[in-house]
Amino acid sequence: MKRRVPVVATLVVLLAAAAMVGLGLWQLQRREAKHALLASFTRNAALPERPLPVPAPDTALFSRVTATCTAPSSPTRSAGRSEGGRSGYRFLVACREGFVVDLGVASDPRLTPAWPGGFVRGILTRAPDATSFVERLFGARPTPKPMIVPAAALAPGLSPSRAPDPASVPDNHLAYAVQWFAFAAMALVIYAFALRRRR
Repeated sequence: MKRRVPVVATLVVLLAAAAMVGLGLWQLQRREAKHALLASFTRNAALPERPLPVPAPDTALFSRVTATCTAPSSPTRSAGRSEGGRSGYRFLVACREGFVVDLGVASDPRLTPAWPGGFVRGILTRAPDATSFVERLFGARPTPKPMIVPAAALAPGLSPSRAPDPASVPDNHLAYAVQWFAFAAMALVIYAFALRRRR
């Protein structure tokens, strides 16, 4: 005697598969928006130098900007890479005007660079996000500050940091979309096999 198809379980599986398909379509929409943003990054690299826009939208990233940094903070240290490709310690300072300046990279962790501030010119990018995974899990989403990466080191003992490259911006939305579609297909196939075995 054949058993009836379980209504509640079938509904749950169908809703889950529909949600996965919806997430896949959302990733495809984000992919189109990312491609438009990447195109703006490429155009920005060819534009003339200009003053740092305030506020600095994402569409202004990778453009060549100038600014004046006053009352810089004490340098913070993070992993970095020099223009020549050597790994080391990158030193960043926060300016009163609301942006960050990349002073350069050093191989000596004991170095404490001193920079009084002043005029800077370089490529506009975003400062590293120091928000932890736990903070993000509970909804902490601070807006990353704009950061200027000069073509020359600004403090003695440092080498210039590697210039930001638009090609380094990840574009993995298509892969995420394919994953969501595959998850939806697997859920339906597994449930179909389960129903067949139940019958």
